[in-house]
Amino acid sequence: MKNLQEQNTQVEQSVFTAQLQRRSFLQYAGAGAAGIALIAAGCKKRDRGIPEYEGVVLDFKDDFGVLNYAYALEQLEAAFYIQVASAPPSGFSAAEKAYFQDIQFHEIAHREYLKKALGAAAIGSLEVNFSSINFTDRTSVLATAKAFEDLGVAAYNGAGVRLTTDAYLVAAGKIVSVEARHAAYIRDLISNGSFANAEVVDANGLDVALTPDKVLPIAANYVKTKINVINL
Repeated sequence: MKNLQEQNTQVEQSVFTAQLQRRSFLQYAGAGAAGIALIAAGCKKRDRGIPEYEGVVLDFKDDFGVLNYAYALEQLEAAFYIQVASAPPSGFSAAEKAYFQDIQFHEIAHREYLKKALGAAAIGSLEVNFSSINFTDRTSVLATAKAFEDLGVAAYNGAGVRLTTDAYLVAAGKIVSVEARHAAYIRDLISNGSFANAEVVDANGLDVALTPDKVLPIAANYVKTKINVINL
């Protein structure tokens, strides 16, 4: 399967010209700027004992590790919505097609903001595995979108505490609020009124938070690239 860079070239040409100007997401979040290996077990060793990993590495020792974690999830979401928007299920209404296009633009903006913020520290493009998704079926697409959005919100909520740079924390807060809007919309498409039910909001009115060790194995079902996690 092609990696995300090859997959998204044509879409991004339109997104970052007329289309994204029309639906830009807070100037790239407003801040301006599948296998999961949760430990280093099994990694190869370079000379002088330096670990060499297959795939990509999320090193949670600093803010860049958290940003790369978010970047990996945004790559996954952007790839999914690009595919949906390019060939929506026949059961989608005109309004649903338009909204999924908008969500596509938001996810690409999130992904590109994080890539820019990371600079040379950014992980490479992930290779996705969407073989379990029936992109021609409305029910399959909506169920996957719900899973991705709920997981994304919980992931940001669970990782925010690890950020030490105010600008990144503010940007993460802006991104997660948009992800929650996506989740609410998609949940209501599936079952009206379920946008804030007990599955995602607790008795204290707080949204679910999941730590990376809970999120990444779930995301791994849709990622072919091996993701290694260290210093978690």
